Formats: sequence, structure tokens, C-alpha cells
Amino acid sequence: MTKKRELILRLGVAIYSLCIICVCFTPQPQLPTGVETPGIQTFGRLVFLLTPLNSLWNLGEVTSLGQVIWIFLQNILNVFLLFPLVFQLIYFFPNLRKTKRVLLFSFLVSLGIECTQLVLDFFFDFNRVFEIDDLWANTLGGYLAWLLYKQLHNTQ
Repeated sequence: MTKKRELILRLGVAIYSLCIICVCFTPQPQLPTGVETPGIQTFGRLVFLLTPLNSLWNLGEVTSLGQVIWIFLQNILNVFLLFPLVFQLIYFFPNLRKTKRVLLFSFLVSLGIECTQLVLDFFFDFNRVFEIDDLWANTLGGYLAWLLYKQLHNTQ
């Protein structure tokens, strides 16, 4: 890897990591009126969505097209949250270039994000939700990054 490419990737990792921090670890604004996520469970100030595939199981509770779009976009964005970060890190860490390692790394980063959100919500009431679906969606994003990396390097 050339020095220029390495510098670009390092900047990309740093900038995208800051973006993840801003998106995941700052207070979440209240949703617009009429947009409710079904299946929410609260324990004190902590909020959880512990039902796997919650969006599908609770689809009957959705009352508007706006809610359907909101839920769909949340799921898609969660799939691609870790994609750019994992894609760039694969270049830096050859040991990460195995399917099991990418899956484990992506899952652990996602779990770290979700647990940190719980801590922030406990101490500062950031209006965050620990979602089981975020764990698999973020992990899937890391896996898709790995597949793209493999595809790009099998064709060159």
C-alpha cells in the first residue's frame, strides 16, 4: 500500500469513527409526532427492543406509511453503520481477513455501541434504545464489507 493510500485510509477510519460517535453517542432527538417504534420495553430510564426481528413481529402495530418508512430506513441504516469502518480496517489488519473474524469483530463493535448507549442513557438520559436487531444488522454490514473486499481483490 502506498503512503498516500495509507494516509487516506487512516483519515477515513478516523473521520468515520467520529461520525459513528456523533450518531451513536449523542442524545437522540424525540421522534416526530406519530412515529412510534412498536415493541419497546422500559426498565427505569433504560429502553430496550429485545424481540429479534421486532419490525416484522410488530408490523401489525404500525399505523401509517410514515412509520413503515421510518422503521425500514432504520434497519437499512443499521446494516450499513459499520460497513465503511470494517471495509477500511480490513486493509490495515490482514488478521481480520477471515469471515469468522470479521463477523466477531463487527458483532463486538456493535455490542460495544449498544452497551455504551445503555450507560449513557442510565447516567444522562440520552433517549437511546438497546436493540437486539442492531446487533445482527451491524454484523451483517461488517460481513457485506468483507464480501466487497473479497470481490474487489479476487478480480484484480
